[in-house]
Amino acid sequence: MDAEARHDIAMIQSYDDDEIGSRMTTNYITIRRGVTVRQAMRSVVEQAAENDNMMTIYVLDGEEEFYGAITLQDLICAREHDDLESLIVTSYPFVYAKENISECIEQLKEYSEDSIPVLDMEKHLLGVITSQDLVEVVDEEMGEDYVRFAGLTAEEDLKEPLLQSLKKRTPWLLTLMLLGLLVSSVAGIFEGVVAQLATVVAFQSMILGMAGNVGTQSLAVTIRVIADEYAITGKEKLGLVFKEGRTGFTCGAILGLMSFGFVGLYLWLLKGNLPGFSFLVSGCIGIAMLVAMTVSSIMGTVIPLFFKKVGVDPAVAAGPLITTVNDLVAVVTYYGLVYLLLIQGMHLAG
Repeated sequence: MDAEARHDIAMIQSYDDDEIGSRMTTNYITIRRGVTVRQAMRSVVEQAAENDNMMTIYVLDGEEEFYGAITLQDLICAREHDDLESLIVTSYPFVYAKENISECIEQLKEYSEDSIPVLDMEKHLLGVITSQDLVEVVDEEMGEDYVRFAGLTAEEDLKEPLLQSLKKRTPWLLTLMLLGLLVSSVAGIFEGVVAQLATVVAFQSMILGMAGNVGTQSLAVTIRVIADEYAITGKEKLGLVFKEGRTGFTCGAILGLMSFGFVGLYLWLLKGNLPGFSFLVSGCIGIAMLVAMTVSSIMGTVIPLFFKKVGVDPAVAAGPLITTVNDLVAVVTYYGLVYLLLIQGMHLAG
């Protein structure tokens, strides 16, 4: 390995793992601005023996600064008397080596070029990121977001020690357990309702599940939108909240009406309950589902927007909090309606 190659490797290793410079390669070809087509072709041929990443050729000016790029196809098709300057794309995209990968991931995904030049702050060419590198970077970043969404701090592999896995998972599991105890304590307030009407417990999981599903959908949409926050204004954020709330309300109304009909018929025809009682229970389920799904959609939008505003990663914190809020709303709405419409109603009727 020659001294120049060792220098290139040392330069790449000097960057942090989450910086663009850590992912670049020095396998690229350059030409000088102001040369002729013949001189450019000769320079490409000379460099091709050691650098096979030659579909895009980078142009440097007299001060070794990045000036633009030209494709190998355009250079081959150019006539000897053509002005090489007219073939150079001076607006060619680039990234800085010290940029954080997570901060420019959306920008990287928009590039369709075979490779992207990596520059230092003085715009000297340090290396390039190839299309394959871009795919790997995007996949890794999405994988990190996925594990953070699950409440983990870093991605695990097959060989990770048990103790290290426990350190990653236990804090979030403990937090979620405490939040679950909060939901359970609220549900305990309605022990009297459950004692008198055990039938209502059978449908609790359906309401909680539907609220959780629609909340997760709104959360996914919102995180996707705020990833492109440069294009999102305050008015557009309010529009997003309204749009998701309207979607949750509409879905809740449709599913609530279906639950009212199906559950009512089930309790009446299959369980042998009186029609009035059956459809009162199914009415409580339908209304609770409407309220829970509406609130869940709104929370699935508002909470990640709030966390993004205060500088907290929404993929880490939003999911567990939304789940807890959804459960609280669903439990209070459902058992509250059962208490008011059924328990109190039966007492008044009696």
